[in-house]
Amino acid sequence: MGKLFQYIPMRERYVIIPAGGTGSRMGSELPKQMLDLCGKPVLRWTVELFLSQPFEVRIIISINESIKDMWLEYCYKNNFVFPHVLVTGGFTRFHSVRKAMKYLPEGASVAVHDGVRPLLRLGDIAALYDEAEEYPAVVPVIPVADSMRTFSAGSAQDGTEWGVSRIVDRSIYRLVQTPQVFHTEVLKRAYGQPYSREFTDDASVVEKNGVPLHFCQGSRFNIKLTAPDDMALAAALIDSGCLR
Repeated sequence: MGKLFQYIPMRERYVIIPAGGTGSRMGSELPKQMLDLCGKPVLRWTVELFLSQPFEVRIIISINESIKDMWLEYCYKNNFVFPHVLVTGGFTRFHSVRKAMKYLPEGASVAVHDGVRPLLRLGDIAALYDEAEEYPAVVPVIPVADSMRTFSAGSAQDGTEWGVSRIVDRSIYRLVQTPQVFHTEVLKRAYGQPYSREFTDDASVVEKNGVPLHFCQGSRFNIKLTAPDDMALAAALIDSGCLR
């Protein structure tokens, strides 16, 4: 008699894109998610990562109120029309993501992805969603390549303000990236917690609520655009074609 297999349907797939940052570290009056990158706003590049998946991803954008009208006007003028929910961002990233919870059903998977991380291969995102079919909290990480030091209070001998330093073992550290993918029931329950300053990303919120994290290999291309040099690097990566 043949082996019986139980069919488990794929969870519906969502993404929350927090896009509430400003352009302060970019030295720009324009919020960084609306800066031009090779002819398109950074946020459009990020959104297109999910629109281009071989499966449907329902999109929720939690956006800085100061650019909400700018984004809608851009989409209208450039015929960039697609179904999405637009949520006005909150005081912190935590509050911005929490405001999107009411648009998530139970029993789905949701990625949370920074609006200013536009440099991913499509297959990297699909692989994370696939991992989330089995694990309730999937987090991409990469090893630290550079030497690392910790600095204590005080002034160094050369007069700088860095203080006294010591080398640390970089092998025990990992850099954490997005998209982080969760079962929606897990993420909604975790965001019922009060806000804490220790919540630096969604994984920290979920872990605080007692859910173990499943770590996957991230990508060195997946940089977060925070400074002008990042924009130049992003443009070079796009022009090189290495993200295709």
